[in-house]
Amino acid sequence: MTINESIKWAASQLEESCERPLYEAELLLAYHLNRDRMFLIIHASDELEDLDGFKKLVLRRVKHEPYEYIVGSASFYDIHLAVEPGVLIPRPETEILIDLVAEIIEKEKITRMAEIGIGSGAISVVLARMFPQLKIIATDICDTPLKVAGRNRDTFGLKDQIELRRSNLIDEVPETLELVVSNPPYIAEDFLLKSNVVDYEPKEALFGGRVGDELLKQIIVNTQVKGTKYLACEMGYDQKEPIQAFVKEVGVKSVQFYKDLAGFDRGFVIEFY
Repeated sequence: MTINESIKWAASQLEESCERPLYEAELLLAYHLNRDRMFLIIHASDELEDLDGFKKLVLRRVKHEPYEYIVGSASFYDIHLAVEPGVLIPRPETEILIDLVAEIIEKEKITRMAEIGIGSGAISVVLARMFPQLKIIATDICDTPLKVAGRNRDTFGLKDQIELRRSNLIDEVPETLELVVSNPPYIAEDFLLKSNVVDYEPKEALFGGRVGDELLKQIIVNTQVKGTKYLACEMGYDQKEPIQAFVKEVGVKSVQFYKDLAGFDRGFVIEFY
């Protein structure tokens, strides 16, 4: 089977499992060959080496395994991050959160912050690269995210800026902080997710409790009690009203909600008294 024939076969197999079957077929073959997509065009009529190996990759994707887990890498912001099962795949929506946080860091000249729920390290790594003066304590309750985030941190030479700490929220962070950032689990436990998400990505990084906003509310309280000035969080599209009511109840200086590129409510920035 030639490279071109292999791509057509893979695309036909992937029609039910992904939105852009031809594109993903090309990406998987480029990964399999350790080449770029241009190589596939130039060598379209060449015989494909290790066809069985390529078919195994395609069949994993047919079963809805996320592309990022198959290749062990996710594109995020201006970098590529290592990912593996047990670590949430970073989403484009989180880039909006980073841009808002970057504005606060710049305006307030912030030098010490924490990230709750490090995941792959996406938020901390991007912010540390933007701000060389920034020191970040990044927490997670699970071992796999701490391991993968550590690998990404070290890949970009950020060991002096990012300290990883096993902790529930910020329970193990006694240090004074100027800012807390989090993309926590915020999905209600009975919400139906697509197979490629619920069957493969870590449930502890997705589901935030029976209603879904329990962890968000706990993070708000913990940050307020700690005396930290700013909190920036991602949230679910339907959680603006309950969060708005909750911050009114606990008393904050201001809360600003923001939307994602699709126009859905996606997160908030709180300034505490």
